[in-house]
Amino acid sequence: MIFAIEEINNSTKLLPGVRLGYQIFDTCASVLVATQVASQLSNGQDPVFYKVNNCSKSGEVMAAVGDSGSTPSISILRMIGSFKIPLVSHFATCACLSDKKQFPTFFRTIPSDHYQADAMAKLVKHFGWTWIGAVHSDSDYGNNGIASFLETALREGICVEYIESFYRTDPRNKIRIVADAIRRSTAIVVVAFTAAGDMKVLLEELKRQPPPPRQWIGSEGWITDPLLMGFSFCAGAIGVAIQQSVIPGLRNFLLDVSPSEVAASPVLTEFWEYTFNCSLTKTADLNKRGCDGTEDIKAFKSPYTETSQLRITNMVYKAVYAIAHAIHNAVCQETNTTSQCDKHMNLEPKQIFTELKKVNFSQNGYNVSFDANGDPVAFYELVNWQKSETGVTELVTVGYYDASLRKGQEFHVNNNLTWMEGGKQVPMSICSKSCPPGTRKVLQKGKPICCYDCIPCPEGEISNMTDSPDCFPCHREFWPNAENSACFPKPVEFLSYEHILATILAAFSVSGACLAIITAVVFFRHRTTPIVRANNSELSFLLLFSLTLCFLCSLTFIGAPSEWSCMLRHTAFGITFVLCISCVLGKTIVVLMAFKATLPGSNAMKWFGPPQQRMTVIFFTVIQVIICSVWLVVRPPFPRINLTTYKEKIILECALGSAVGFWAVLGYIGLLAVFCFVLAVLARKLPDNFNEAKMITFSMLIFCTVWITFIPAYISSPGKFTVAVEIFAILASSFGLMLCIFAPKFVIILFQPEKNTKKYLMNKT
Repeated sequence: MIFAIEEINNSTKLLPGVRLGYQIFDTCASVLVATQVASQLSNGQDPVFYKVNNCSKSGEVMAAVGDSGSTPSISILRMIGSFKIPLVSHFATCACLSDKKQFPTFFRTIPSDHYQADAMAKLVKHFGWTWIGAVHSDSDYGNNGIASFLETALREGICVEYIESFYRTDPRNKIRIVADAIRRSTAIVVVAFTAAGDMKVLLEELKRQPPPPRQWIGSEGWITDPLLMGFSFCAGAIGVAIQQSVIPGLRNFLLDVSPSEVAASPVLTEFWEYTFNCSLTKTADLNKRGCDGTEDIKAFKSPYTETSQLRITNMVYKAVYAIAHAIHNAVCQETNTTSQCDKHMNLEPKQIFTELKKVNFSQNGYNVSFDANGDPVAFYELVNWQKSETGVTELVTVGYYDASLRKGQEFHVNNNLTWMEGGKQVPMSICSKSCPPGTRKVLQKGKPICCYDCIPCPEGEISNMTDSPDCFPCHREFWPNAENSACFPKPVEFLSYEHILATILAAFSVSGACLAIITAVVFFRHRTTPIVRANNSELSFLLLFSLTLCFLCSLTFIGAPSEWSCMLRHTAFGITFVLCISCVLGKTIVVLMAFKATLPGSNAMKWFGPPQQRMTVIFFTVIQVIICSVWLVVRPPFPRINLTTYKEKIILECALGSAVGFWAVLGYIGLLAVFCFVLAVLARKLPDNFNEAKMITFSMLIFCTVWITFIPAYISSPGKFTVAVEIFAILASSFGLMLCIFAPKFVIILFQPEKNTKKYLMNKT
C-alpha cells in the first residue's frame, strides 16, 4: 500500500501536485478491534499503528482499503457506511458484501465468493467427483462461501457426506471432531472453504494422526499460503487462486529499508528482530543480541522478499490506485496534454464513493473496474501443489476460471496435475459406481441422491445411457438385447424353407406326391389286370390324383404368409381332402353294393354304377367348394402379425378370418371321414380274398385318429409349430390313405403277380 501511494505521489499523470497521506490500523483479525478501528476512522482519531501526515490536505478520511477478512469488513462497514466513506477491500470475498442495500459503499478488487464457489463446483464436477466432504471456517467468509458452493454443487449433481465448521479459536476438542469426521469418511475429496489461519489449526490436528489419503480442494483463502505447503499429506491439493501478478519496482522498494525506517515502524521492528534474531530496543531481550547494523535484508531469503508469486498483494495495489483514480476524477480536470488538480478543493467521502463507481483503468496490464455490486470481473487461476525433484512442494498453475467468457468456455484445466500421494491418475470419489446401460438407479433409503443401487431393467424395457433413473419399454415391434441397453427389431418367425423342420416336411410332401404319381403310373400300366379293375379303377385314379393334390397342398403352408397364400392354403386343403374322402367313400359304397349284388334278386349295382359314383364324388366335393366360397366371401383368411404369443419375437401367421368357416371345413371333412369309416367297418367281414373294405377301415381309422389328435395340438402349438402341426396332419392322413389302400395292391402287382388273377381274388374262404 505504501509503495503504491509513493508511486502515485511521484506521478506526473495521476494527481499531479497532489499528495496522498494515509493511516494504517491493525484490526488483528478481530471483530472487536475492527469496530474500534471503524470508530477511529469515523472520528479522525489517531491510528493504533502507523500515521503519515505529509498529505496535501489534512482532515477526514476519504476512503479506506481493507479489511482482509469478510467479517471484520462487515463490522467496519456497519459504522463507516453511514458517513458514505467507501471501503475498498483486497481480500474480503464474502458474496454477502455484494448486497448494495446493506453495504452500498463497499467495493473490492478481489472477486466475490459467488464466482469462487462456482469455480470450485465446476472443478469437482470436471473430475467426476460426486461424493465429497466439506469443511469451512465458522465465519462470514466460510459460512457464506460454503453455502454458495453447496448451492452450485447441488445443481451439478454433487453430494456431500459431511459438512463441518470450525474456527481457529475453538477448543481443541471441537477441532478434533472435525478431524475425526475427515478420517472416518468414505469421501476421498475434501473441499475446504477456510481462511489460512483456520486451515493451519485443522492441519496441525490432522498431523497428529494422519488420515487416509485425501484429495484436498482449496479456496483462495489458503491454497496459496506457502506456510501450509509444509504439510506433506496435503500434496496434490488443487484449488482456485487469485491471479499471479508482477508489480514492477516492489522488490527494490522492500529491500531498500534503512535502520532508521525500521526503528520508526513497530511492524518493521518486529519483523526485523524476528528475521535476524536480534533486538533494536534498549530494553533488549537478554536471550537476543543487539542489532548492530550489519544485518542485510537483501541477502536474506524469506516470504517478505519473494515477489514472484504476488497475488493478494496486487489486490492491495489495485485498491490504492482505484481510490487514487476516484480522487483524480473528483479534483482534476483534463486538458489536451496535462491535468489540472485543485488540491485545496473541499472533498467529501461521498464524492469519492460516487467516482469509484465509474472507475475504469489499467495498471501494469491489469484492468480495474467495478460492476453495479462493486465487484470486479472474476478471474481465478487453478493451482496444484506439486512436489519438485528436491521434495519441496511448489505451486503450479494448471488452468483458469474467467467469468467474462461465455458459458461453457469460462473453465479450463489441463492434464499436468499431480494428485494425492503423488499419483498421476484422477482419484475416484463416488458413493456408488455408475449404473451401466441396461440398469436403472434406485436411491438407497436415508442417503443422498448420489448413493444408489443399480437394478436391472425389467423384461421388455431398456436404459440406453449411464446412470439412467428409469427404464422405458421398447416399441411393440422391438425387443431389448441381452444387456437391456438397446431395442432391436423383433425377429419375424414363420415356417420358412430355411428352417430344418420345413425342409423335412417339404421333403415328405414331395415324396408323397411322387409316390402317388408312381403308383398311378404302375396302375395305369396294369389297368387291365384284375386287381386294378376289381374296385372301379376310375375311382382309384381319381383318388391317386386327389392324394397327389393333398401332398402338394401342404407346400402352401410353408413360406411367408401373404393374402393369396392364406386363402389358398386352407381352401385347397379343404377341397382336396373332401375330394379324397369322397373317392374313398365311393369305393366303400362300391364294395357294399358289389357284395349285395351277389345276392339272389338284387340289382344294387344298377343303382350305383360308375355314373352314380362320379356324381357322388362331385356332390360331396361341391358342398365343400360352397363352404369355402362362403368363407372367402364373408371373412377370408389374411396374413397377421402376432405380437402376443411371444414377447421377444413376431409371429407372422395366417389368421382364420372366420373361425366358423375354418371349423366348418374341418367339420365337413370329419363328417365324411366318420361316415366312410362306419361303412367300411360294416363291409370289413365280407368274404373275399381281397376285401378292400378292410384296407379302407384301417385308412379311415388312421385318418380319424390323426385329425382328432390334431385339434388339441393345433390349439396349443405356438407360432410356426401351429403350421407344422397342420402340415403333419395333412401328410400323416395322406400317407395313411396311400399306404393302407394302395400298398397291398402295389405289392401284388410288382412282386406277387401270381395273385393278380380273377380266380385268386374271387376265392372265398
